[in-house]
Amino acid sequence: MSKTTGKHTFTKSTILLAFAALLGAAVTVDFLWASSSSFAYLSVASTWARHKSRVIVIPNPTNGTEERVNVKSKKDRAPERLLSATFADLPAPELQWEEMPPAPVPRLDGSSVQIKNLLYVFAGYGTLDYVHSHVDVYNFTSNAWGERFDTPKEMAHSHLGMTTDGRYIYVVSGQYGPQCRGPVARTFVLDTKTKKWESLPPLPAPRYAPATQLWKGRLHVMGGSKENRHTPGVDHWSLAVKNGKALEEQWRTEIPIPRGGPHRACIGVDNRLFVIGGQEGDFMPKPGSPIFKCSRRHEVVYGDVYMLNDKMEWKELPPMPKPDSHIECSWVIVNNSIIIVGGTTEKHPVTKRMILVGEVFQFDLVSLKWSVIGKLPYRVKTTLAGFWDGWLYFTSGQRDRGPDNPTPRKVVGDMWRTKLSL
Repeated sequence: MSKTTGKHTFTKSTILLAFAALLGAAVTVDFLWASSSSFAYLSVASTWARHKSRVIVIPNPTNGTEERVNVKSKKDRAPERLLSATFADLPAPELQWEEMPPAPVPRLDGSSVQIKNLLYVFAGYGTLDYVHSHVDVYNFTSNAWGERFDTPKEMAHSHLGMTTDGRYIYVVSGQYGPQCRGPVARTFVLDTKTKKWESLPPLPAPRYAPATQLWKGRLHVMGGSKENRHTPGVDHWSLAVKNGKALEEQWRTEIPIPRGGPHRACIGVDNRLFVIGGQEGDFMPKPGSPIFKCSRRHEVVYGDVYMLNDKMEWKELPPMPKPDSHIECSWVIVNNSIIIVGGTTEKHPVTKRMILVGEVFQFDLVSLKWSVIGKLPYRVKTTLAGFWDGWLYFTSGQRDRGPDNPTPRKVVGDMWRTKLSL
């Protein structure tokens, strides 16, 4: 009898203990879910958005004084604001783009200049661990890639300052090597007729991606990032040049640019010098890394526009339709307008990931007003642009991950064109 009673008691105890354990676990899970539901949901939604719907869920902000509520079901949860990953895209007309022969190699942070019907495309990253040290030439008349020749061994490979007078191409400073290696102050000039390179006096200090332009007989270099690759520079120097020769032995200090930083368009038109867009901050080499591995740092992208007049006075003009950077070679002049193709804009406020630009912008040099005149085939940064016989061209850069994902992925060498009438 006692044996039977003992067995019966053991079974009852086991059931009661199991029930109590399950009840306790349920209460604990319920409490944890209620207290952290917003964070958990945001995390899952962000992951889904990156790979699927591209919609980021942002919980409604609180002022910290609301009464704590035990939320037990999704029906009881406060509504949330949806922020698409493509929120930065602007309404723009569709343009008819035609795909042309791709560049011989993909390029990121390369540079280019156009001389008549030829687009000279320089250096750049092939991958983060490999940089190019040559020039490819595209012929707009035959729509084919042709010549290829090497750059000097001492010349930087990316983040170059570059401009031309119609024959000579001036190459200033930039980053030497892959990843996030250091800059150099060296300056070179290429005679496009003889394909010979010559050296010019080095910059007073190395710079990454400085704004560079020939204006009123002088080679102007300003802004960019300083030697650590992150700190914005506001220095402005100029050097008198003519026919590929320096007329002075040293650079002259000019009025500083109002806001520093790299990756800006710099365009000279008559007695005006325009500096457009850009950013403050950039990737830096990871401390102690033997390969100078790139490490993300805080960046601020802006759409500021500054104009330097013939009295050497800076004037701030209306900003771009949205902040835009990585556009140093992404511009052309068409019918008294500046056209800018692609770039990068402010990071997503939730994911903090870089967002690429997929619009074509026009800046009217008479009215000094901006407009959005079209969409690109995809969002892309560090495009290399040209214009010939009514066609707007662009090549290379780093494109997006797809129509609903504006973050950067593949480095490309694609060439596209569209008929442009202004």
